[in-house]
Amino acid sequence: QVQLVESGGGLVQTGGSLRLSCAASGRTASPYAVGWFRQAPGKEREFVAAISWNGGSVHFADSPVRDRFTVSRDNAKNTVYLQMNSLKFDDTAVYYCAATAQLTLDVPTTASSYDYWGQGTQVTVSS
Repeated sequence: QVQLVESGGGLVQTGGSLRLSCAASGRTASPYAVGWFRQAPGKEREFVAAISWNGGSVHFADSPVRDRFTVSRDNAKNTVYLQMNSLKFDDTAVYYCAATAQLTLDVPTTASSYDYWGQGTQVTVSS
């Protein structure tokens, strides 16, 4: 079992930045990939970004986040970060991190591929 806790959400103005953190605990000794997803009110959960167990492979959703968000991880701290810059009103959502054991070189980008989920953190971008 892996437990995930997100933090760093909040209220920010358009054009501002936030850094979300996803802290993992439990069975973190095994290599695991981490994905970030978000869900806006009335919309389905969507993929944002994912990072391989060693940070060597990173995937982003197609525009509009690819050029504004970065993802990184510090395995010594069991923490994955999502840096969000130039935030827009449409980025408003609950952001979730998720983890799954990475057994191959592939980094999952679909929600159904992830086994463990955090509780989510609210990001609100004011226009």
